[in-house]
Amino acid sequence: MVLQIDVISDVICPWCYIGKRRLEKAIAALDRQHEVRVRWLPFQLNPTMPREGISRRDYRIKKFGSWERSQELDARVIEVGKEEGINFAFDKIERTPNTVDAHRLIWLADKDGVQDAVVEALFRAYFTEGRDISNRQTLIDVVAEAGLDRVEGVLNGDDGLEAMKVAEELSRRHRVEGVPFFIVNNKITLSGAQHPDSFLEAFRQAT
Repeated sequence: MVLQIDVISDVICPWCYIGKRRLEKAIAALDRQHEVRVRWLPFQLNPTMPREGISRRDYRIKKFGSWERSQELDARVIEVGKEEGINFAFDKIERTPNTVDAHRLIWLADKDGVQDAVVEALFRAYFTEGRDISNRQTLIDVVAEAGLDRVEGVLNGDDGLEAMKVAEELSRRHRVEGVPFFIVNNKITLSGAQHPDSFLEAFRQAT
C-alpha cells in the first residue's frame, strides 16, 4: 500500500521543520510496511514580503508587538527543537526572507528526485546557520549542496510559479490557515507539528 503524504509548508516556519522531524519518526516506525511518498508543497507565510526580505527584528516586532515577546516565542521553539535534534539559532538570523524562489527550487527538486534533501538543506541553512535564503547566490549554493544544480535558468524565468498557484488553490480548498499542514492519501488531514503517534493514526485511517 502506498502512502502519499503532501506537506504544505514554508521554509521559514520553525514548526514546519519540527513537523518534518516528527513525520520522519512516524515513517520510520512503519518499518517499511508501506511505500511512502512525501511531497512538499508551497505556502507563503508572508506573500507580500519584499523580494530582498526585511530585517527579522523589525518583522518580529511588528508581528508580535515587542522584541521581548519574539524572544519568548523563540525560546519555546528552541526547547522543542532540542527534543527533535534541531539546533535553532535564531540569533544568527538577520533577515526574514521572501520565499518564492526557495519554493520554486523545491518544486524543481521534486522533478529531480532530491526534494527532501533540498527542503532539509533550506531549513538547516536558515534556522541553524542563519543564511539569507532570499539572496539568490546563497539559495543556489544551498540547493547545490543538496544535489540540485543548474538552477539559474529556473530562477531567471517563471518556472514553478504556476505550481505555486495550484498549491494555493489546494490550500484554499482545505482551508489551510497555518502550516505545516499534512494531507495523507487525499483523505486524512492534520494541522500543525503533530507528534509521531498522530501521524501513525492518520496513516492507519488512510489505508
